[in-house]
Amino acid sequence: MQETGTIRLFKRGPAAELRLFVFVLMSLALLVVDSRWPVLDPARQAISVVIYPFQRVMLAPRDAIAHVQNWTDAAALASKEKEALQRQRIELAQISTHAAQLATENEQLRRLLNVADAVVQPSVAVEVLYEPPNAFSHHLIFNKGSSSGIRPGMPVIDEGGVVGQIVRVTPFTSEAALLTDDKVSIPVQALRNGLRLIAFGGHVSGKVEVRYLNANVDLVPGDTLVTSGIGGLFPAGLSVATVEEVRRDAASGFAVAIASPLSHPERHRHFLVLRVDVSTPGLNQESMRHGSQE
Repeated sequence: MQETGTIRLFKRGPAAELRLFVFVLMSLALLVVDSRWPVLDPARQAISVVIYPFQRVMLAPRDAIAHVQNWTDAAALASKEKEALQRQRIELAQISTHAAQLATENEQLRRLLNVADAVVQPSVAVEVLYEPPNAFSHHLIFNKGSSSGIRPGMPVIDEGGVVGQIVRVTPFTSEAALLTDDKVSIPVQALRNGLRLIAFGGHVSGKVEVRYLNANVDLVPGDTLVTSGIGGLFPAGLSVATVEEVRRDAASGFAVAIASPLSHPERHRHFLVLRVDVSTPGLNQESMRHGSQE
C-alpha cells in the first residue's frame, strides 16, 4: 500500500533570528562597500529619481504653507512701512507748516515793532485768543485786558493801519470790534485833498463805507483814507482804507463811497492796542455807545 504523507498546512522558513542576522550582515556590507567604492552611486541616483515625485508631493503642503506665510509677512511688513512713511510724511508736513507759520508770525511781529516805534502813543501788543462765531458782528477776543492798561475805546492797529476799536474789557481779556463792523465809525480824511469824512463799517462784507456825501464830492477810486485825529481816540495819520468805488445817486443828490480796509485782521494773530487817553467824558460815552449797541 502507498503510504499516506502528512499534509503540511504551513511552510516553515528560517528562524526570525537567523533572518535578522543575515539582514544585519547585508547592511554592514553595504555600508562598507558604499563608504569605500562608488559602485552603489548609480543605484542611489536611480532610486532618487524614482522617489523624487513622491518627495515633492509630500513636501507640497509644507511649501504651500511657507509660501502663504511669507506672502502674509511681506504684506504686513509693506503695510507697516507704508504706515510709517505716511506718519513721517504727516509729521514732516506739520513741522514744515509750523516753521512757516512761525516765520510768518516773526515777520509780522517785526513789522509791528516798526509800527510801535513810528507811533508816539504807548501801545500794548496783544494776541488773538479766538473770534466769536457771530455772523452779524466782526469782533476779536485778545489775551490782555484792563490789567495791562487796556480800556474801552482804544484803537487797535496792525502794520497795515487801523484794525478796529476796543469795546469791552475784563481783567485779562479784551474784545475789539473790527473796522468792518457796522457799529464802528472813524473820522477820516482823504490823503489826496484833505477832505474830512466819517468811515463806517460797511453793509458790504469786508468793506468800509463813507456815507452822506454830496453827489459832486471830490473823491475818486484809489484815494487813500487816513485817520483825521478829530475826536481824540484815533491818532491822526493812521491808514484806514482805499476807495474802490463811489456810488452817486443823482435823484437824491447824495453819494456813498465803498472802501477796502488796508489792515488784515484775518491774516494775523498779533496786534497793537494804542493806549490813548479815553478819560474824556465824551469819549467814554461814545465808547459805551458802541458797546451797548452790540
